Amino acid sequence: MKGGSYNGCFFLRCLPAPLRRLTETGAALWRILRDAAGFVVARAALHQWEEPCISGQHGSGTVFFSGCSLRCVYCQNQQISLGRYGALVTEENLLRMFDRLIEQGAHNLNLVNPTHYAPMLAKALKKYCSPVPVIYNSGGYERVEMLKALEGLVDIYLPDLKYVDSAVSLRYSGAADYFDYASKAILEMSRQVGKATFDENGVMKKGLIVRHLILPRNTAQSIKALTWIRENLPEETLVSLMCQYTPCGELENFPELQRRLTRREYEKVVDQMLELGLTGGYLQELSSAKEEYIPPFDLTGVII
Repeated sequence: MKGGSYNGCFFLRCLPAPLRRLTETGAALWRILRDAAGFVVARAALHQWEEPCISGQHGSGTVFFSGCSLRCVYCQNQQISLGRYGALVTEENLLRMFDRLIEQGAHNLNLVNPTHYAPMLAKALKKYCSPVPVIYNSGGYERVEMLKALEGLVDIYLPDLKYVDSAVSLRYSGAADYFDYASKAILEMSRQVGKATFDENGVMKKGLIVRHLILPRNTAQSIKALTWIRENLPEETLVSLMCQYTPCGELENFPELQRRLTRREYEKVVDQMLELGLTGGYLQELSSAKEEYIPPFDLTGVII
């Protein structure tokens, strides 16, 4: 483990590269974080670009954790997911960051990419009585037994359902077993939080939103994912269909991902979503595919 300084702050330059399988990744990262006795965080700030029921009027209190259990070649947050940039934060200071976000008017505490910190987060959340909903915002690549440890501590689950076919998830995220884990995880999330509820201003208090990002030349995966949602989750499940894909990262070996989504691809998936009856949820405009919507990972709001 190597470190460096940034304006007097300690941060981790490189955690060991995530391993391909979730069980191995979780064990390896848990040992590292246990020994470090803290979380690695890249940003803690109000965020306006989540779904309207999450961002509300004042913003979502996002905490971006560094590292990831997946290796998505197109990840727009590679600086922190693959680069592992961020500051080492103790549990005490993480809770202080929660307090600060709430003082700033956050509608919720939005824990972004928390999977590999889940055991530590469960411990921290048991000590913290949050006056606002707690969101678990993840790539969906979760172990059910770990999610069960979070039951009663998380109010809103915001998972991705990225792919269905193992060959595709292996090619793009290094995880052939992605759908096997994600499908079981999302069913467990749905069981825990049930039907979505909202406050008088339309801000979510409890529930599940399943996100899916349409990738260029991969509309078949999108349709399979939406079909699985329709056939396996309650009818009222909210779906967030995203078209914000922006080419990022090292894509020399992935020519199909070197462009943005076309309107034809977008409309094909939207039409299928409506045909399936998935009318509750959110759609993005194609204009959302801009780099300006990627937050700066500069340790804003991080207390060390």
